[in-house]
Amino acid sequence: MEDLKTSETWRIFRIQAELIDGVETLNELGPAVAIFGSARLKSDSPYYQTIEQVAYNLSRAGFSIITGGGPGIMEAANKGGHDGKGESVGLNIQLPHEQSPNTYQDISLDFRYFFVRKLMFVKYSIAYIIAPGGFGTLDELFEALTLIQTDKIRHFPVILIGKSYWGGLIEWLRQTMLATGCIDSGDLDLFYLCDDPEEASRIITTHYVEISQDYPSDRRDRKRSP
Repeated sequence: MEDLKTSETWRIFRIQAELIDGVETLNELGPAVAIFGSARLKSDSPYYQTIEQVAYNLSRAGFSIITGGGPGIMEAANKGGHDGKGESVGLNIQLPHEQSPNTYQDISLDFRYFFVRKLMFVKYSIAYIIAPGGFGTLDELFEALTLIQTDKIRHFPVILIGKSYWGGLIEWLRQTMLATGCIDSGDLDLFYLCDDPEEASRIITTHYVEISQDYPSDRRDRKRSP
């Protein structure tokens, strides 16, 4: 008889357990912003410092901060969030390299499966901030844009931090993808590009004011004491 722990059925149980743990832990979180970026950028990077400031501003305004829980940009975001009023959340993933949890997490969850972790980001975030990063960051960016473009989720701000970093990609989207007819001109309006932490915070705060009437009242005002 097949060992249950090595069977596909057991894998389904593990997936279910991760879903339940994530939902039960985050369901009362309140308005949160997910921040993505490279695990490889150190504290002396200007992008690290910008993201720390953005996260702090948002947390002081009462938003929780959700990251992948690792080093680099994720650490910067959790650090800024930890110093504010909102919760600092890390959705950690089991990886063979790079991923070691940072120490600035008020709430820490561990995931085996990327798709379950991605669901938690989408389900509990009212905005995405995308800092410079690699393949994983691009994956989160284009998944969010795809879900918004196809109306699978409510439209929310997707903010690219770093005009010099993202400028070439955006130019390629415009000059190649749009010119070929693979996207519509309106698809280029699904994201923002900025360098200023204050501007990023303002975009998200304005968006939240617009949607707050529809946000569950028991989660709308949930904040951590200063």
